[in-house]
Amino acid sequence: MDTLEQISPYAIEEDFNISADLSHPGWQKAKPVYIKHQVQPNDNAQAWIETEVKMLYSDQNLYVAFISQDPDPSNIRANISDRDNSFQDDYVGIILDPFNNNQQAYELFINPLGIQMDGMRTGNKEDMNFDMLWYSDGKITDSGYQGVMKIPFKSLNFPDRDIHNWSIQFLRNYPRNSRFQFAWSKVNLNNSCLVCQNGQVVGMKNIENSNTVEFLPYGMSYQSSTINDASDPNSGLDHGRIDGRLGGSIMYEPTSTTSLNGVINPDFSQVETDAAQISANETFALYYSEKRPFFMKGSDLFSTRENLFYSRMINRPLAAGKVTHQSSDYSIAFLTAYDRDAPFIIPGRYGSSLVQSDIEAYNNVVRGKYNFGSESHIGGLLTTRNQQEGHNYVGSIDWNLLLTDNYYFSGQLAYANTKEIDDVSLYTNSRTFGRSSYDASFNGEQFGGTLLNGQFSRQAKFYDFSIGYTSYSPTFHTQSGFINQVDQRKFDASQSLSYYPGWNWLSNGSISVNGSWRYDFAGQFQERYIFTRWSNTFGGQTNVSISFLPVNDERFRGSYFTKMNRLMVDVSTDPMNEFSLSGHIDFGKYVNRQENPTLGEGYNISADATVKPTARIEMSLSYNYSTLSAADGDEKYFSGDIYRLNGNYNFSEKLFARLITQYNSFNEQLQIYPLIYYKANPFTKFYIGMTDYLNHFDQPGPNGYTGFKETDRQFFVKFQYLIRS
Repeated sequence: MDTLEQISPYAIEEDFNISADLSHPGWQKAKPVYIKHQVQPNDNAQAWIETEVKMLYSDQNLYVAFISQDPDPSNIRANISDRDNSFQDDYVGIILDPFNNNQQAYELFINPLGIQMDGMRTGNKEDMNFDMLWYSDGKITDSGYQGVMKIPFKSLNFPDRDIHNWSIQFLRNYPRNSRFQFAWSKVNLNNSCLVCQNGQVVGMKNIENSNTVEFLPYGMSYQSSTINDASDPNSGLDHGRIDGRLGGSIMYEPTSTTSLNGVINPDFSQVETDAAQISANETFALYYSEKRPFFMKGSDLFSTRENLFYSRMINRPLAAGKVTHQSSDYSIAFLTAYDRDAPFIIPGRYGSSLVQSDIEAYNNVVRGKYNFGSESHIGGLLTTRNQQEGHNYVGSIDWNLLLTDNYYFSGQLAYANTKEIDDVSLYTNSRTFGRSSYDASFNGEQFGGTLLNGQFSRQAKFYDFSIGYTSYSPTFHTQSGFINQVDQRKFDASQSLSYYPGWNWLSNGSISVNGSWRYDFAGQFQERYIFTRWSNTFGGQTNVSISFLPVNDERFRGSYFTKMNRLMVDVSTDPMNEFSLSGHIDFGKYVNRQENPTLGEGYNISADATVKPTARIEMSLSYNYSTLSAADGDEKYFSGDIYRLNGNYNFSEKLFARLITQYNSFNEQLQIYPLIYYKANPFTKFYIGMTDYLNHFDQPGPNGYTGFKETDRQFFVKFQYLIRS
């Protein structure tokens, strides 16, 4: 058994402003450790480049310095960019678990210029939407690069102890012909728990994080214009008045483990845009990630195996509050919100409906989790939503059990009770939920439903497998979550075999097979498929995957389709700092998912290219194309594409200009999003920009118009500022 690596940070009396030149005298007194083990592409080698790490601490801050040697500094990948956008660069960082319980860990990284990346790891899942206030600097030297972090203890949750020994790992990313990663504490890929293999930072005393107050006010002003008549391109724009909105949040942390948060009128402005998705043959509601800071912070504390809480179902809240508490053994989180425009997802067997409304709703979410052993937990979740005379209550328990090395049993049970609002003018649909007498219309019906999920799995270096079962009863609805397909009992199985030749032209690869068999609650067969994949990682950081569906049969709205074989190819390459490319194509037979479904043949193509001509300029182009035609004729069901061009000029690590242009041929709409923004830290920001929508009209004639015409436009200015004490 390997000896546990330890580092003792040097204690300093006074804090200081960090600099990558590491000139502070404390660095000369700190005892170094070295990153000496390779993790990727394989764990059977030593690091062949030297990385020295030192640590300091005061009662207020933790300091980490990296001195990274490089045999050819001209090959170092380092770009000036917005935070969380440098994972293709060289970088160094830490994985930090203050509770030392292997359940959750902070991930903090910096590229050679000090650009920050941060995330939250829960088990083997990473949430890179997580943001935290900390400080960094970096510079490239004649022998490599140096980087330094300053992490306020006020930004961390940690237990109340006299002497602190925290779990920590130091990492270095080294992207060259292959993407190499090195670690301080030895990592065995046969152990699926990365955090369990951390070393320790030991002996910290008298550190403080209590009575912390954060105030995050924001203000924005905007002016909107909309076309007077959507059917008449010559009707001109109706220019609205200049309007404004104020709001903000406050957080109080009486201790390092407890947080109380409140927000008034949280912002969800046009700054962050959702990339368009092709939905021409999609019958279920599409998922979009959360972007509002109040709901993103601490979101990991509310997550479960099934998506029973989806914060974007709180659409336009006037006010919300949140309380969280964490310890080594358990965590508790509570969220409440008053929503002014509650949306609804009405799930079904063959499709779901998304209904927007101006109905007021009161939302509450309670989540508790008890941790025991290494990686194991049992938890519970309760969500309530009340609107008018209707409600939706969901309760669940979930678990993840480490049975023995590499073997896990996980699952979730849930029950939902729903009373619909009584307003068929808002939504009416005669489709029934399975064989029940309840239909999808908002006619005041009340019903209950269940969810069951269980999985037994093995996770290891060379061989993985899983066997699972999931069922959603026809009347299982989650108005606070994202469950868009119900009335199904599904059996899943998968296995994969990995290999690590370690050659220059081929570093690793895998062969996998998985299958699924799905029935409805009446016992009627609905779908089965077998999916095979062969993946390899070649030199030049090039990944190629070839997948095939040898079995793919499905029943859809009364019609049964068989032998829908498909071939899929995925390629990505990142051979140099200045250029990267990825692409996907799948082609074969598909169900044309209309009211009267038919069998079609078609293909889908997607491609993404990123060009960085200088360290300050980045251009990204994405393209998606989808087409489907009748399998036994010439009829074309649909064909269209989406282009998205994202151009960035980064004046500095805090000042940026961005232009997004997106065209969707399915609705013939062109969208333009210019933006200039200054970001002092993740929470103190200033934005000025606009959104501009242009629709294509085809109205020939003397009074008509053919071409693009502006239909919607908005100018906005936004400022928010973090005050911490």
